[in-house]
Amino acid sequence: MLDRQRMDPALYRDAMSRYAGHVQLVTTALGAERRGVTITAACSVSDSPATVLICLNNSNVKNEIFFKSGIFALNSLGADHQALADAFSGKTQLTVDERFAAGKFETLVTGAPVLADALAAFDCRVLEIKQASTHNIIFGEVMAIRYSEPKPALLYMNRGYHTL
Repeated sequence: MLDRQRMDPALYRDAMSRYAGHVQLVTTALGAERRGVTITAACSVSDSPATVLICLNNSNVKNEIFFKSGIFALNSLGADHQALADAFSGKTQLTVDERFAAGKFETLVTGAPVLADALAAFDCRVLEIKQASTHNIIFGEVMAIRYSEPKPALLYMNRGYHTL
């Protein structure tokens, strides 16, 4: 049997900080309650049927709405969205209403808040949720898409924002 040592979480985070990720805003709604979180852990799963996945920390009780609502929107942020990314990242002390007031949000098919000027927005219904250690992986079937004119993307790497 192979003796496996646990990876030091701080060492892992330091290494992952060198991994460039597109900054995304994932949003949901349940009744009158809304939630949005800035993430980099999101990707395409398939184009047939169109499916994406997001990863959310399961220790934050405020993220429960994502697990209950059955819907979410994955909004890809541009370089001009850095203040919005900060607002939804927890770096600010803004209320939920103040965070959503920082951008223009609409709905497409599911009722999840979609950022009107996102580089690309994927309006999804939840297909499956899998727990993986500290996070939940939420798979979503894309029900509608909206995208803007091409413009620089907002990336996060080395613990700071960059553009491409």
